[in-house]
Amino acid sequence: MTLAPESVLFCWSGGKDSAMALDAIRASADVCVASLLTTVTEGYDRISMHGVRRELLARQAESIGLPLRQVFIPPECVNPVYEARMGEAMQQEYARGIRKVVFGDIFLEDLRAYREQNLARIGMTGLFPLWKRDTRQLARHLVAGGFRAVAACVDSRVVDSSFAGRELDESFFRDLPPGVDPCGENGEFHSFVFDGPIFRAPVRFTLGEVVQRGPFCFCDLIPSANEDTK
Repeated sequence: MTLAPESVLFCWSGGKDSAMALDAIRASADVCVASLLTTVTEGYDRISMHGVRRELLARQAESIGLPLRQVFIPPECVNPVYEARMGEAMQQEYARGIRKVVFGDIFLEDLRAYREQNLARIGMTGLFPLWKRDTRQLARHLVAGGFRAVAACVDSRVVDSSFAGRELDESFFRDLPPGVDPCGENGEFHSFVFDGPIFRAPVRFTLGEVVQRGPFCFCDLIPSANEDTK
């Protein structure tokens, strides 16, 4: 008798690593993604760290075809508050029968350990479909696999502000400064994926102004119904 795939929760950032991890986990016959979970910053109404508007997040989930759960955290959220709000969300998912949570992390050992420790308190475990994959190969896979994304946020201490709003194509990765991880795994940049094999239709937007907040440059992505996506 063939067992039904196990339902899992996916921690979704809206960026390229999440998109590739979702694509990879969906290829598994053992699990089925039940819903997406994203942290949103209160007051700003945007995806935490990435600075992308909630409306675009909702459009991503709609195009992917999965329910979206949003966990609201305050600006400059400290760990105890983050852990309490995420813990509450995870406990509710546990009550619904979810035992595994998927992440798009690639090689940060301390971050993976932190996630696994927090999940273990609730009786859950993590899945990391991109773990230890070569980030240069992943960057090539992003382009070759038909994904389309833009840099929504860059750390101007390591990446020039002119990268904010650029599409993550071959020239983007070629132009990255030496020492910057091709997938921005160290926080050098964050992205917004708007098209690719996981989407039913592109998520349409226009580029807005670039705003500097501390060391970070955010390109405002404005939801649009126009045919021109870029």
